[in-house]
Amino acid sequence: MRMGYMLGRDKELAALSVLIDKVSENGTATAVLGEAGIGKTSLLRAVADYGEAAGLLVLRTEGVEAEAQLPFACLHQLLWPVLDGAARLSEPQRQALAAAFGDGAAGRPEPFMIALATLNLLAEAAARRPVLIVADDVQWLDSPTHDVLTFIARRITSDPIVLVGTVRKGYQLAFTSAGLAAVDLGGLDDEAARAVLATQGEGLSYAATERILREAAGNPLALVELPLAVRATAEAGLDLAPHVLPLTARLERAFAARVADLPQPARDAVLAAAVNDSDDLPEILAGASALAGQDVDIDALEAAASAGLISFDRLRVRFRHPLVRSGILQAETVSRSHAAHAALSQVVEASYRRTWHRAQSVSGQDDTIADDLEDLHNVALRRGSATEAIWALERSAQLTTDSARRGRRLLLAAEHAFGLGRADLVDQLLGKAARTSLSRLDRARMEWLREIFNDGVPGDAGRVLELCGIAVESAAAGELDLALNLLLGAALRCWWADTGPAARARVADVVDSLAGVADDPRYVAALAVAEPMLRGEQVLRILDDVVIENVSDPAALWLLGMAAHAVGDPVHAVDFLGRAEIRLRQQGRLGLLSQVLVMQTIDHLELGDWDRALASIEEGRRLAQETGQPIWDTGSLSVQCLVLGLRGRAEETLTMAAKAERAAGGRRLGDVLACVQVARGYALINLGAYDQAYEELRRAFDPDDPAFHATDRFHGIMFLAEAALHAGRTDEARTVIARLAADAALTPSPTLHRHLSYAQVVLAPDDEAEELFDAALRADLVRWPWLRARIELAYGSWLRRQRRAAQARQPLRSALTTFDIIGAARWAEQTRTELRAAGERTGAQAPAQQREDAHAALSALSAQELQIARMVAEGMSNREIGERLYLSPRTIGSHLYRIFPKLDVTSRTQLAAIPGILMAQQPVQSPD
Repeated sequence: MRMGYMLGRDKELAALSVLIDKVSENGTATAVLGEAGIGKTSLLRAVADYGEAAGLLVLRTEGVEAEAQLPFACLHQLLWPVLDGAARLSEPQRQALAAAFGDGAAGRPEPFMIALATLNLLAEAAARRPVLIVADDVQWLDSPTHDVLTFIARRITSDPIVLVGTVRKGYQLAFTSAGLAAVDLGGLDDEAARAVLATQGEGLSYAATERILREAAGNPLALVELPLAVRATAEAGLDLAPHVLPLTARLERAFAARVADLPQPARDAVLAAAVNDSDDLPEILAGASALAGQDVDIDALEAAASAGLISFDRLRVRFRHPLVRSGILQAETVSRSHAAHAALSQVVEASYRRTWHRAQSVSGQDDTIADDLEDLHNVALRRGSATEAIWALERSAQLTTDSARRGRRLLLAAEHAFGLGRADLVDQLLGKAARTSLSRLDRARMEWLREIFNDGVPGDAGRVLELCGIAVESAAAGELDLALNLLLGAALRCWWADTGPAARARVADVVDSLAGVADDPRYVAALAVAEPMLRGEQVLRILDDVVIENVSDPAALWLLGMAAHAVGDPVHAVDFLGRAEIRLRQQGRLGLLSQVLVMQTIDHLELGDWDRALASIEEGRRLAQETGQPIWDTGSLSVQCLVLGLRGRAEETLTMAAKAERAAGGRRLGDVLACVQVARGYALINLGAYDQAYEELRRAFDPDDPAFHATDRFHGIMFLAEAALHAGRTDEARTVIARLAADAALTPSPTLHRHLSYAQVVLAPDDEAEELFDAALRADLVRWPWLRARIELAYGSWLRRQRRAAQARQPLRSALTTFDIIGAARWAEQTRTELRAAGERTGAQAPAQQREDAHAALSALSAQELQIARMVAEGMSNREIGERLYLSPRTIGSHLYRIFPKLDVTSRTQLAAIPGILMAQQPVQSPD
């Protein structure tokens, strides 16, 4: 079958037809890019016609400037043919869609739950019949619909779905930066351009023809419209629009000139259509009648259709091209446009839309409309659109006469922008709020919002003390919630970069001074982050008393996990953060989920679950990018270095470490730089460069070095001792370890004490070692298999050197089992060498070899594939896994299709029998 013919577009038509022809093999998303009038819409129509002829279900939506502030208007347009399938979605997804489409009883959904519901609704439809989605003018889709479309575009490769969206050049969109294939639609070549003009240019002089060809530059719409403009201006004795105008403006003028010739009822009708957020014909005629002060009937539309501006049927009015709408608005005065909005506000039924039109109908200030708009922002939030809530609040502020109320509304908008991770928008809104007469408390809120995206400034103790002072004032005014937010912001400054003991102590003291907040998770988080060493014991007592099953709020769980992570307690951290992860996935809060995933990565490394650590950091970075959180995307680099360093990917680790160091921007961010140095130590140990590894690790323990960090250095203690032992620098290392032992007297940090138990024993003289080994192995290491295996390897090696080979084999065998399962290849190989030296027979190595083979197979999987394989081994269905990972069930099936051959299995039940696939994952109870 051949796609419909279009002059000069054979190449583009062929490329897009292939996508449809191969839809059963794989889904794909493509952006068609081009200037206004270049033929994107015509190409999209040809694609839709071809898809329908090929038997695909074609779903359509189009962006309209007038609808850009109405949440999910375009998504509803897209999905209404398949909405009956929503009954088969899970309850949270069904409610999310209902809320998006205006059902206030459905509660407030997270945007990504709506996106997942849309993905699954489309996947269900595609399972019965392949789907083609055509989205015109993506740059004008309402923001929530644009986000959903971008989400889908990244996830349909395994479903029989093709998505083609047109985008006008000059717009920076998430859709076009999502890694999609693109068709760049340029101008027609000279032959095709002349052929188009020949159908429109009858009676034009040679000079006029050549001028149009030159001005149009291959733009099809210009080739159609400019001849009409030339004739009209010639008849009026005028010249064509000046050359200095861009082509789009010239076309708008051409359309505007045609509007001016319409009879008044027709002008009123097309203006009502141009400012309306709906193409509903009865509504447009009612609005035009209200505007005109008399009945306007369908005859008025006939005049506009005859002028080539619109088309209509019994239900809908459509503009021939988006530039027609622009031309109409250009032809009318601002006061006429305001009047048209006011007229529509009298006839639309939905209060949401009525308020929106009223807000567009005034140029001055109006407190009544401003108040209604503030109420409107809550409607937008209930529908899952923080973007539209921000717009409503910002417009409400513009209409507000009282300066203080105007500022408060801007601050509220800034809080929602923070929730979206939009640092740029927060700064913009705060700049406007700063020019209003804010109350002292609102100024305190502004200070908190300014801190949210601030990584800290080296030695900026003054700013920390200033925030503490504002927090004290806020608490005195009864604003404990604001005070805690400010103190957590101050504590994070202390965490990222050393602000000195006085500033850290001040934060902790002010936190302690607040009455009635001890049960608030921000309380323990601020203490832990500000003073992880001196307040570690207090923090751990609080965390021990928390009954995790009683905590349901994922944000609270995140803060408790942050506190545990800060003081070096990975067991508590993974328990709190793991439960937060489950909740956040259920609720579709992917922005916070990305932070939880990144934060728990190091703790999984400490506890020996390296595969999960790799999956967490890769998914966390991906979600940070998808949800527009550049800070977390950048900050995750140093954490990813740690994962890769332990996994033996040394060269990649060193390259990424340099990138992470540059990303820190020379700001002496000790947290990032400490992780970078520890990761370099991991990589160099894997390369056998022990002396260099010691030098890199040593920096993390030097208080005068920018890479020093109070608790992140703990992750390098074992490795500092290992590098020193092999490099012959044990005396130097003992000095460092002695200082760390003094620190251990200040804090019960589990990571510090566990690492010290290893470092002290491997650096001890032989006559002291056995007692230290015995004490280290008697400790509770059930949740610490990686550390236990390290101690067992060191003990077995020590026993062999003491000529106690028979005794050495048991701890070495135990260590090898753990190393194989964890994927610690270098240490596993070192253990095998020790076992052979201890006289281990080949036959006894068979189980270890099986585990090694199993891990080699698992290592062939990507982090996401391993994540899916583990979930299948746990008994989860494709649908359950898809809901957890925000993928369609068919995509999960496609992953399994690739996973099974890699693992040499043929069924789901065989996955659970693979050695190591379920080990090291500590169970986290699902929330009730």
